[in-house]
Amino acid sequence: MTKRSTHDAVSPLDGRYARYTEPLTEFVSERALMRARVEVEVEYLIALGNLDATPLSITKDQRDELRDLYQSFDEEDASIVKQLETTGYGEYPATNHDVKAVEYFIRDGLPEDLSCAQWIHFALTSEDVNNLAYRLLVGPAVLDILLPELRTVRDALTELAQEFSDLPMLAQTHGQPATPTTFGKEMAVYASRLGQQIGRLENVATSLSGKVAGASGTYAAHSTAYPDVDWPTFSEKFVDGLGLDHEPLTTQVNPCDDLAAVFDALRGANNVLLDLDLDMWLYISDRYLGQKTVEGETGSSTMPHKVNPIDFENSEGNLSKANSDLHFLGGYITNSRLQRDLSDSTVKRNIGASLAHCLIGYDKLQTGLEKVVPNTQVMAKDLAETPEIIGEAVQTILRREGHTDAYEQVKDLTRGEEVSLSDFQDLFDTLDIPEAVREELQALTPAGYIGVAEHMATDGPK
Repeated sequence: MTKRSTHDAVSPLDGRYARYTEPLTEFVSERALMRARVEVEVEYLIALGNLDATPLSITKDQRDELRDLYQSFDEEDASIVKQLETTGYGEYPATNHDVKAVEYFIRDGLPEDLSCAQWIHFALTSEDVNNLAYRLLVGPAVLDILLPELRTVRDALTELAQEFSDLPMLAQTHGQPATPTTFGKEMAVYASRLGQQIGRLENVATSLSGKVAGASGTYAAHSTAYPDVDWPTFSEKFVDGLGLDHEPLTTQVNPCDDLAAVFDALRGANNVLLDLDLDMWLYISDRYLGQKTVEGETGSSTMPHKVNPIDFENSEGNLSKANSDLHFLGGYITNSRLQRDLSDSTVKRNIGASLAHCLIGYDKLQTGLEKVVPNTQVMAKDLAETPEIIGEAVQTILRREGHTDAYEQVKDLTRGEEVSLSDFQDLFDTLDIPEAVREELQALTPAGYIGVAEHMATDGPK
């Protein structure tokens, strides 16, 4: 069989979008999972060697040689593991079991002066290895790959907020003209929302848990072999040593509530960005935003004048796909029939795909944000042509001055009518108010009615 190219990939993640998803391969590829399994098995073997109760003794040089099995794990090693599982390798027939293949790989790579094959995978079930391996991969994938990209998006939003803090823009509520805002303040809202979700995601991604409690979570095999060893304490020390929290009460399965929390936090961040994608698309549609052209790039196959908001659309599509997958994963992996069923095994292999769609979405959104340029003329024109939006300010000032029918007066002037600033001036002339208040009303303009939006954009969240 000839080697397949990316053009033959059955998923766009490994085909069309491979250049975007490549940073995740270290954490979510099958080779990465193999490597993480080798790490768990090797470190567990070393931990057994440190127990006084076992006759196993491993020198420092032997520990270093064992750790090199996962620290230098490469494509050739992954190929050997796959052969051990599917076709057989060396003296070993095919295992048809991925974790058993890893066990034999380690046996084949033991230091020549260390005879300890019987201690590899001692008293463990595959889930003891897998639950730790997945968490050793998911945590860094989120912390080292996805979170930096989210922070880059947040920083880009913060820069837009600072640069355009005082740029007045007509707001829309229920799709209708509403009290003006500034473009910078609207970007600051998204930067603040995303910052909160980043904090939440970081918290759950650094709180993943693991177990090595055996086939039913009771340490039965462990305690049968060595009843005098405090196996729960051993397990806690071992799991902590891997950089994970220890999960003391489990079935064969480590409950995946911790992973579900990560997936839910990712969905929270993605929901903010989906909202942003939609708003940026609408701002471009309303011509409030223009887009910098990229030399040689085709905007539309039939309309040469167009520059389509493809980056925001691509981001929207990928983040929507990611959220669908993350929702499914979070709901599925937290359930297991009685003490164990294997249906989650194939499902967990799709974790990488959901993270990859996230990464593509973040990348495309960054590209879109780099291209946008506020169209100040269109924004100013819309404000000038919508003078009725100062009606809120007028009736609020009149209320302050004791006019109980202020709202009704402004409603009669503006609702369902086309009005101008001159119409407001005529109203002001008829009002029984102090001259200073009349001047205050006469000074109102749509572009100037932005409250403290400028300061909100520059100061950021408190």
